[in-house]
Amino acid sequence: MMTVPRTICLGFLALILVGTLLLLLPISLQSGQWGDWVTALFTATSAVCVTGLAVVDTGTYFSGFGQFVLLLLIQIGGLGYMTATTILLLVLGRRFGLRDKAALQQTLDIEELSGAVQLVKSIIALTALIEISGAIALFSLFSQNPDYGVGQSLWLAVFHSISAFNNAGFSLFSDSLMGYTSSVPMNLIITTIIILAGIGYQVLMEAFFWGRDRLRGKPNRTCFSLNFKVATSTTLVLLLLGFVGFLGAEFRNPDTIGRLDTSTKLLASWFMSVTPRTAGFNTIDYGKMTTTGLFITIALMFVGASPGSTGGGMKTTTLRVLFECTRAVLRGKEEVLCYRRQIPNTLLIKAIGVVFGSVMTVILTTVLITLADPDMDFTRVLFESVSAFATVGLSTGITAAVSTFSKLVLVVTMYVGRVGVLMLMLAILGDPKPSAINYPQENLLVG
Repeated sequence: MMTVPRTICLGFLALILVGTLLLLLPISLQSGQWGDWVTALFTATSAVCVTGLAVVDTGTYFSGFGQFVLLLLIQIGGLGYMTATTILLLVLGRRFGLRDKAALQQTLDIEELSGAVQLVKSIIALTALIEISGAIALFSLFSQNPDYGVGQSLWLAVFHSISAFNNAGFSLFSDSLMGYTSSVPMNLIITTIIILAGIGYQVLMEAFFWGRDRLRGKPNRTCFSLNFKVATSTTLVLLLLGFVGFLGAEFRNPDTIGRLDTSTKLLASWFMSVTPRTAGFNTIDYGKMTTTGLFITIALMFVGASPGSTGGGMKTTTLRVLFECTRAVLRGKEEVLCYRRQIPNTLLIKAIGVVFGSVMTVILTTVLITLADPDMDFTRVLFESVSAFATVGLSTGITAAVSTFSKLVLVVTMYVGRVGVLMLMLAILGDPKPSAINYPQENLLVG
């Protein structure tokens, strides 16, 4: 039986397969020859799963057509398979069945079916607005470079704007954005796009309605949801903690920001704090980062973005739920509260399941890669595993150096991270069947 989770998971697999075949074509490569299937599969998976890990130099390995295919895969993967399908149905004028709406509901992580299609229309408009605005801002920056013509500046602007908004992290520059470490406009434009994309569509829509009501003189009409409060506050705290953490860890490291002036150090630390939100761009060499900086990055990548966004990770709301659960235990409370709202037990169980599944996936990936490539440094392998699972795309430079087996492991990890551990389990095991049996309770020792 084709359940909703299976439809979504198979949809992503189909996109990866089509992308792999397109990237294998001679027209997709600068060399004009047939491509390597592992490289094509890895790149297509990284694009569809909006990860950004790459085993080749995107700007020199792929032709203009190949780069366009890559950008198309990033856009579809960022929006999500069902969202992209919905857009196609809207263009064709087809009606939405109950199964279509149910699949869309699970993809967007919303509670009601009724507003799913309308939300997709809002997502289309919002995505277009931010990506076009980002492209215009980046074009004004790239066009100032005398080495770039108008056409090349426009393509660079469009590619990096879409890649940033979809949290993909693919860049047409060999060193990502390291050439713009001290560029205030580049840092502010890219980080703004990443934050807007990682905060979640529903949060952005609530902010829009709040602003609209304020302009209409109805400031008290809009009431922010618990999801809005948790996503925004947790994101802000993580950004600030990451900024301070990176500044302290790398301040004296001459290989990263140690030799930069104070203002550039602050700029680079801010960028390093934002990009682990699953974006994948970098303005410093992560391969030369201190161990402390690497572990801070691993922690931020594992948390990732917010629900309903183009980012991955276990999500900011999951972290907040577990934090509030821990605080309730320490205070001797039997209910978990957040902003004077009680969090349902079903949500607590789901959060625990997400974290457990995420940890086990990262552990399994790390174990398999260390077995296949025993000479690789453990911290770098762990970094790569978390980056793949959280669909971040940051790397210490070992992606192209690992064995074919390890690359295939990373392909599976990126896929699991994009569709979600619980979604994949539901696709494999089928929909859960409710039980009419209530078993007796018994305590056991924990902690």
